Amino acid sequence: MASTGVILAVLQLFFALTWVIYVIYLPGLAAQAGIPKDAVPLILLMDQAIFVACDWAAGVYADRVAATLGRIGPRLAMVTLVSCAAFLALPFVAPEGSVPAFIALTVVWSATSSALRAPPLMLIGKHAASPHRPWLAGLYMLGIGIAGAMAPYLGSTLKGVDPRIPFAISSIVVVVVTFVLAAAERRLEGSTSTLREREWRFRQPGGFTIGAFAIAVALLAVGFQVHFSMNSVPAYLKHAKPQDLEHLMPVFWIGFNLLMLPATLLTKRFGGLFVMALAGVVAVAATAFAARVDNLDALIAAQFVAGGAWGTLLMSAFTAALAVGNPGRGGSVTGMLFSVLALAAFARIAFVNAGGPSLPGLAEVLPVVPAVLWAAGTLVIAGLAFRIGRSSAA
Repeated sequence: MASTGVILAVLQLFFALTWVIYVIYLPGLAAQAGIPKDAVPLILLMDQAIFVACDWAAGVYADRVAATLGRIGPRLAMVTLVSCAAFLALPFVAPEGSVPAFIALTVVWSATSSALRAPPLMLIGKHAASPHRPWLAGLYMLGIGIAGAMAPYLGSTLKGVDPRIPFAISSIVVVVVTFVLAAAERRLEGSTSTLREREWRFRQPGGFTIGAFAIAVALLAVGFQVHFSMNSVPAYLKHAKPQDLEHLMPVFWIGFNLLMLPATLLTKRFGGLFVMALAGVVAVAATAFAARVDNLDALIAAQFVAGGAWGTLLMSAFTAALAVGNPGRGGSVTGMLFSVLALAAFARIAFVNAGGPSLPGLAEVLPVVPAVLWAAGTLVIAGLAFRIGRSSAA
């Protein structure tokens, strides 16, 4: 399973980079296609709305295919071919000035890209033994974290670069790695995961458990969106120059990557919900501290710790989701998790596009919002962990 984890990390790195590249080039490509600049946020909202619907649907479909055909790799590879073909076509179609064609390709890419979120994680739940899942989920998240750290540098590095080049490179790598993953699935056949005794209780989770878990993740995800996407730049600009941002913004993701992987040992020992609650407490403290610091060094330290806490939260959340979904519903529950994360991104983009951050008095409130939301989400997770622990002891 170690090689499969590396494949997942590489896949998620380049898959996440396709989104980074897309966001960097979207305004220019949209202008070439004849789409006005003020419509670009609406396209991003459309993308997130599609992710909300399709991430969960892709997870459900992956569960059904796995139950009937045994393997999802071949279909995953075929859908990825369609997705990458649509993505690769965007910089070629945009100069033709056809708005319907450009939007249609965007919709196809957004919808089919959901095949590369929940379904690969479902493979972990199906084939990996429980003690290995946190590490594999961590490697999966590592790819996303590295892409997040690279994003500010790519924004400046790709200026003036023909969009067809990064679109082509990222698409080709994603296709190749997906086919490698499909081949790896064949080798994993017969290695169905063994549930630890402590996870039996998740086999038939009630609607309350899944609903509370989704609400908690939604609170945590909105807290992340406010902290990183809305608060981080203004906080840094109080102590640094705008040209320093490309070096400062990756600090969060460096903490994400460096602290998350060691935390997989805690998740392996104590379970996803407990470590989620622990990481939530750290996240609350880090974001509250970040809102009050008066120097750059302290802010950098707070961002590093907050990133590590968010990485640990995500890794543990997906580990818990795999436990909740087993047997047979790993794709559905992880798909729900991705849909909730996309919903949080949708809410943030809509709020910013509506001019929310400029509302009177909101600038004073926003710095404390992440800590409040993460505290609320952490309380829900802690309650779930206590409830499950008490029921298992009964």
